[in-house]
Amino acid sequence: MKCYVKDYPRPQFVRDNWTNLNGTWDFAFDDENRGEKEKWFENFKRQQTIQVPFTYETKLSGIQDETRHDYIWYRREIEVDSENLQGNRYILHFEGSDFHTKVWVNGRYAGGHKGGYARFSFDITNLVHDGKNELVVKVEDSFDMQQLRGKQRWIDENFGCWYVQTTGIWKTVWSEYVPEISLKSVKMTPNLEAHSLELEYEVDAPESKLGGELLVEAVASFQGTFVSRTITAVTDRQNTAKMDVFLRNNNGLEWGVRTWSPETPDLYDIEFKLICSGKILDAAGSYFAMREIRIDGPSILLNGRPLYQRLILDQGYWKDSHLTPPSEEALLEDIDKIQALGYNGLRKHQKTEDERFLYWCDVKGMLVWSEVAAAYQFSDYAVAEFTREWMEIVKQNYNHPCIITWTAFNESWGVSQIHTRRPEQHFTEAIYHLTKSFDPYRPVIVNDGWEHTVSDILTLHDYEEAGEILKQRYIQCRDDILSSKISYNNQKVAFANGYEYHGQPVIISEYGGIAFNNDDSGWGYGNKVNTREEFIHRFDEITTAVKEIPYVCGFCYTQVSDVQQEINGLMDMERNFKIEPEIIKEINERKIGYWRSYM
Repeated sequence: MKCYVKDYPRPQFVRDNWTNLNGTWDFAFDDENRGEKEKWFENFKRQQTIQVPFTYETKLSGIQDETRHDYIWYRREIEVDSENLQGNRYILHFEGSDFHTKVWVNGRYAGGHKGGYARFSFDITNLVHDGKNELVVKVEDSFDMQQLRGKQRWIDENFGCWYVQTTGIWKTVWSEYVPEISLKSVKMTPNLEAHSLELEYEVDAPESKLGGELLVEAVASFQGTFVSRTITAVTDRQNTAKMDVFLRNNNGLEWGVRTWSPETPDLYDIEFKLICSGKILDAAGSYFAMREIRIDGPSILLNGRPLYQRLILDQGYWKDSHLTPPSEEALLEDIDKIQALGYNGLRKHQKTEDERFLYWCDVKGMLVWSEVAAAYQFSDYAVAEFTREWMEIVKQNYNHPCIITWTAFNESWGVSQIHTRRPEQHFTEAIYHLTKSFDPYRPVIVNDGWEHTVSDILTLHDYEEAGEILKQRYIQCRDDILSSKISYNNQKVAFANGYEYHGQPVIISEYGGIAFNNDDSGWGYGNKVNTREEFIHRFDEITTAVKEIPYVCGFCYTQVSDVQQEINGLMDMERNFKIEPEIIKEINERKIGYWRSYM
């Protein structure tokens, strides 16, 4: 892609003038929460250093202290060039910091943000000067079960499938110079039927500049071949446009619209320019894809064709850095290895991944279910925090073609009484409809695993280890399972009380979880296996069983890699395959069952 810049944190909206602020920062614990009262933002009390963006709990941070510290501080100097400030604003970006982040620049408060998984930014133009400036950050976290936690533990020790907490900055910190009159965002929606791309521009400009000679130009190309150009008058801070994406000058390429799929992940380049009186005020590079994902009765269609999804659960943890990828190469390695195992997609579980991961999924043709980290206690506060952060995440990642499904809730986490309690049911319905109001095109799942309310897809979790039992359960008891008359996994029913099956597609979205026997250290689902042959036999049996269930149109195997005490990955935490990938690939891609013609 023309816009690709290695390590650039926001690959779908690339500007030239930026600085990566990762690296060595001063660091301090503040267990008594005295820092603000003692004005550490003016007189920082360094205790040690830390490698940002790795959290203090991790080895790569240089600290590796897994005990709980609710108040932590960071400090570093940032270099500002006064020449770059001429006609520009200086913006500070945090890709992810958990949970309540407060920022001071040269002793003055710049702003704060709550939520561990969404990007946030501060305009610090009026707080900086030419040369060296002091940046101080305080992050407050807790074991509060009302905030979005995902797989972070809320007690002092790991338990079940919950792991060491993530505290503080865990994604890239960076800055950029942005023109005073600039493009704030562009929402891109492909319309495959109309051969067009719908654009929604958000412009940051004073009222006096709107409705005059301010224009946005968008130029689309495909593999270096010009496709189309559109120019839009900026009459408001939000403006819409539509551009044709039909290839007419083939230049060695096929005529028509190039569509995105796992088999042919074709991406168009697009360049945006904000222009006034012939002068370019702002420019950004991006890309888009022409693809359509929709529900048609019991089928999920990608570009009008039935899609059988071979997914794998991906928690995105690394041994020495936990939730933070150790490098961009590590992200790419995971995608390549998942594809080598014969999967065409993944369910990014309880995490909003680094956006560079989504970029490489776009490039490689990897389908993604985007899932949010769960809270674990229902309250008015939890509802408000979830709603705000969820919509931040949906808006920030909307343009990625690899994302084909939004997964807002999982296994009734945070809505533990959803089966019968109306306030919790109303909450999930509200999130469903709020998501659909912003993105009416992608399926939304509520809630993955069981006790669904208004979900577009019925997703079931079943860790049965005997393939024949698994298959017969869903064939013989189909009507009872879909009508919630019986539990399909000896725990839960498919729908919450008052809701029913309306012919949605059905996917087994968690199964497997096979672990090797290693002297009772760590766990997997069901009995552990002792040999390579036992692993292959069981994996083949249960995967084949799922594919032979006539009305099931996809599966999601647990999981990519081991995560701390959970040792049921197809790879260990160092990303070594436990079984030769070509063996797993052959089983996954073997064409059997009702859906064989679509696989």
